[in-house]
Amino acid sequence: MLAKHKHTARVTGCALALAWTLSSSPVPAAAAGIDTRPVPVGPTASALPEGWHHGAFMEIFVRAWRDSDGDGIGDLRGLTLSLDHLQELGVRGIWLMPITANADGDHGYATTDFRAIAPEYGTLADFDALIAEAHKRGIGVIMDYVINHSAAQHPMFTEALKGPDNPFRPWFVWASQMPQGWDIWGKNPWYEAEARPWTYSGDLKLMPAPPPGARNFYFGTFGPEMPDFNFRHPPVLQYHQDSLRFWLNRGLDGYRLDAVPHLLEGDAVRWNDQPESRALTKQLQDLIKGYANRYVVCEATAEPAAYGDPAVCGGAFAFGFVQHYIGAAQGQAASVQKVATHYTATDPAAGPQAASPTMATFLSNHDIFAGQRVWDQLGGDLRAYKLAAAGYLLQPGTPFIYYGEEIGQAGVPGLEGDRPLRAPYSWTADPATAGFTTGTPFRPLAPNRASHNLQAQRADPQSLFNFYKAMLTLRNTRPSLARGRQEHGFAQGLVAGWQRVHDGERTLVLINYGTQLAQAELQNLPANARLLSAFPEGGAQAARANAAGQASLWLGPQAVRVLTVETGARKAARKGASTPGQQARAGKAQQGKASAKTAPKAARKATPKAPAPAKAGKTRQPPAAR
Repeated sequence: MLAKHKHTARVTGCALALAWTLSSSPVPAAAAGIDTRPVPVGPTASALPEGWHHGAFMEIFVRAWRDSDGDGIGDLRGLTLSLDHLQELGVRGIWLMPITANADGDHGYATTDFRAIAPEYGTLADFDALIAEAHKRGIGVIMDYVINHSAAQHPMFTEALKGPDNPFRPWFVWASQMPQGWDIWGKNPWYEAEARPWTYSGDLKLMPAPPPGARNFYFGTFGPEMPDFNFRHPPVLQYHQDSLRFWLNRGLDGYRLDAVPHLLEGDAVRWNDQPESRALTKQLQDLIKGYANRYVVCEATAEPAAYGDPAVCGGAFAFGFVQHYIGAAQGQAASVQKVATHYTATDPAAGPQAASPTMATFLSNHDIFAGQRVWDQLGGDLRAYKLAAAGYLLQPGTPFIYYGEEIGQAGVPGLEGDRPLRAPYSWTADPATAGFTTGTPFRPLAPNRASHNLQAQRADPQSLFNFYKAMLTLRNTRPSLARGRQEHGFAQGLVAGWQRVHDGERTLVLINYGTQLAQAELQNLPANARLLSAFPEGGAQAARANAAGQASLWLGPQAVRVLTVETGARKAARKGASTPGQQARAGKAQQGKASAKTAPKAARKATPKAPAPAKAGKTRQPPAAR
């Protein structure tokens, strides 16, 4: 609960005394071009099918996606023109990195207007057209909302700089003297306003100290160019709630909420992820989900599982876990074990409770701290790349594909910070433009664009693009893969497996992360279940579990197998048998015929009969490989 005080946030000594004006202070009337008008709840219905957000998203940096007007900068119209590509791939959602007006002219996280489109990206009409066309294709759109801070150039902050009596002064966090004892990522986050520190271009750790007697400091978690809002001042929250509704009323399908653990600080020690920040995040989630069928995901790097809880944000990126998808693909046994058991509550290796299926998974994103592009992390190893992709696309949670990941786009060497990850998308092999623009690209192009571009990848049946498309087809056509719980996860050496279950449908996923042929010993299957190959096409056509629910399958080196698990009861339900018992008996007889007679010879050789029970934790090798 917010306490009441007479003035803005102040600091005494080394402690932050969080104080604010909390009477019924209204949002200041529009000033200096600032739109602070209240926004009531508009239409709340959704144009999308229920559960759309269980499909895969693509994170898109609009500036780097596709340029429609030849100025070298991607825009909303370019994205709208390429929605058919995303639909073909099987994407069900788009996460737009910041598209609002901003001061940085690049990543967009330094916002100057929370209710306007960055002019280089287009107009509100372009945004409305994108939403409408995406919905026609069954694709939802969420956008980054940078709620923790504004740009130093935001009119609200420039007004606040005018002095303590300005109505926007309490919208930000101030101290009359330089607070001591603070250290956020190696720097003191308090900045002397008179020095105009947002213009400083050097290393913040080397910024000159303020002169003796300096006064008038403001707080910026992410640097002087992005001052933090004071969420202990009610009009701030009211304004952001109105701004969230502004976009939801236009049909937006949800948000990625940026940096929510930093909304409220306590002091130099208690500055990150305070209980008040979690409570405020829950208020934001409730507002957004007051609109039907909306989705929310939060960035919370320190304690992501806490924010994934429906009691806080209801979705969060799984920092601290997702690196194991890459580690497993590199043949690291500990990561194989983690991938296999992370979502499986019944496996002791998963701990007392399995990971929440509300988490969002990914291999890389727009931030370098999360890793290089997948191509660079795996050194261009395409087989390992496919294993990493299969791991997260076939597990619980909502997967987020970073644009270009699905074609193997490499990072651009020689650029600073996050820029190597944010180059224009490679549409074609054109050496000058990569098909991104008819003008001059705003940033150097990916170095592997000649081979790893969408045009070439689409034409190659064995390409990464077509592999991602196959994985998403499975996810979109099998509810157990899209929203089912995970059961019986296991790791046997470098072989991992798990079952996904939803509403009577069961799917078995097997991945051999090793470079040698291996035999997976399966347990905990339904008795006498029939295993049918869903991926790859042309794989072994049929296998059977024995009465104890055991089976054995050979897996090729660095191979992915996805199998549907059919039981007599399931088959009876699907075929509408006269009685379940009759159909089950008929199904078993037919399964025996298929397994023994109709499966191709190669398939029968690749799918031996279920062996005697194997000891847990072992992966058998074929005689030639021992």
